[in-house]
Amino acid sequence: MVLTGRAALAALICLLPILFAPWPATAFAALLAVLLAVIAADVVMAASPRRLRLQRSGDVSARLGQPVDAVLTVENTNRRRFNGLIRDAWAPSAAAEPRVHPVNIAAGQQVRVVTTLRPVRRGDQVSALVTARSIGPLGLAGRQGSHRVPGRVRILPPFLSRKHLPARLAKLRELEGNTPVLIRGQGTEFDSLREYVIGDDVRSIDWRATARRADVVVRTWRPERDQRVVIVLDTGRTSAGRVGVDPTAADPGGWPRLDWSIDAALLLAALAARAGDHVDFLAHDRTTRAAVFNAARTELLALLVEAIAPLESALVESDARTMVAAVQRRVRRRALVVLLTELNASALDEGLMTVLPQLCSRHQVLLAAVADPRVDQLAAGRSDAAQVYDAAAAERARNERRSIAARLRRMGVDVVDAPPEDLAPALADHYLALKAAGRL
Repeated sequence: MVLTGRAALAALICLLPILFAPWPATAFAALLAVLLAVIAADVVMAASPRRLRLQRSGDVSARLGQPVDAVLTVENTNRRRFNGLIRDAWAPSAAAEPRVHPVNIAAGQQVRVVTTLRPVRRGDQVSALVTARSIGPLGLAGRQGSHRVPGRVRILPPFLSRKHLPARLAKLRELEGNTPVLIRGQGTEFDSLREYVIGDDVRSIDWRATARRADVVVRTWRPERDQRVVIVLDTGRTSAGRVGVDPTAADPGGWPRLDWSIDAALLLAALAARAGDHVDFLAHDRTTRAAVFNAARTELLALLVEAIAPLESALVESDARTMVAAVQRRVRRRALVVLLTELNASALDEGLMTVLPQLCSRHQVLLAAVADPRVDQLAAGRSDAAQVYDAAAAERARNERRSIAARLRRMGVDVVDAPPEDLAPALADHYLALKAAGRL
C-alpha cells in the first residue's frame, strides 16, 4: 500500500481540530478510524499493478550521442480502470527521461509509454525494474508492484573519424590509378604503360617500350590488394586514462584512451577494406576480449562495431606474450599488425618490448598511441613556481615518450603518436604511405 499527498492532507485536517479544540481522545480515535477505513477502501478499489501485461519494443541499438526510444506497451488485464504511474527504470548512465509516466488505462485496453534514453557512455544499457503504481478512485492511496521486463540497448561507438574517410578514399584512388595524377604511388604490382608526363619518376621509364615507340613510356604501379591487416586493441589499464575532450557530452570531461583507439581502428578498418585488404581484429589484455577474423569485406564494419561496442578497459596489466601468441596463432602469412596501445615506458619495457622482436620477424608492425594534449599545455607553463614544476614533469614525460618511440623505430616498428583528435587520420595516412611505398 502507498499513500498519496491527499491522504497526508486529510490526516492533517483531522488533526487540526484535536490540536485547537478540547476534544476527548475517543473522538480523535473515531476520526482516525474513519480515515483509515476510507484509505483501506481506496486501496481495495485500486486496480492491481500485478495484472498489467508489459512488453518491450523499439530500437535495440544506437550510436553514442544519439537519443534512442525505449517503448513499453502496457496492457490492463484488470476488470477496472488502471489510473496511476509507470516508471521504466534504467541505469543512471542511460539518462532516461521522463522519470515517470502518468497513465489512465481502461479495462482491457493498452497504451504505449516511451522513455527516451540519452546514454553518456558506450556499451550495453540494460533496463532495471518497471514499477507500476495504481491510485484508488479517491486519490488517497493505492497499490504498487514491480515487473521484470528485460530490455537492452547496445550503444555503438560514434565513429566520429568517418568524416576523414572521403579524403583518404580519394588518396587511395590516386594510389590505385583511378584518378589522374602526375606521380603514381609505387607498389609491387605492375599495372600498365602510359606516356611520360612532367613530374613522373624517371626510374619508372620502360626503356624497351620506349625504344619501340616514338614517345617516352613509363610503367605505372598499383598497390597490392588482398594483403592482411590485423588491428590489435590493448584493453589493459593504460587504456582507461581519460584524455582530450568528450565530443558527445554537453560537459566534456575527456574520452578514455580506449575510445580514441576504437575510433582510429574503425577508420583504418573501413579504409583497408575499401583498399581490398583483409582486416582482422583482436581486443586483448590478459585474455582475448573480442575478435573478428576472416570477415567478408561487406560485413566487416558491422561486425567490428558490434564486437567493439561492449568493450571496457580492464584495470589489469596487459599480457603482451599471450597477445602476440594469439596473433601468431591466427595469422600465418605476413601481415601488417597495428598495435593500438600506450607509449608508456614502464609498461612496454615489462611487456611488449620483450616479445616485439618475435612479432617483427614475421610481420610488419605499426604501433599507434594517443598522446595527452594536456602534457604539452603543462610543458608551456612558466607563470609561477608551481607551473614551472609541472612543466619540468611534463617535459620529462615527453622525453620518455620520444625515447621509447625511438627505441621502437630502431627495432623496425613504425610509430604513430598523435593527439586524440588526430590519431585516426594520422594512422590512416600512415597506412596509405605504407601502401604507396610497397611495404605491404
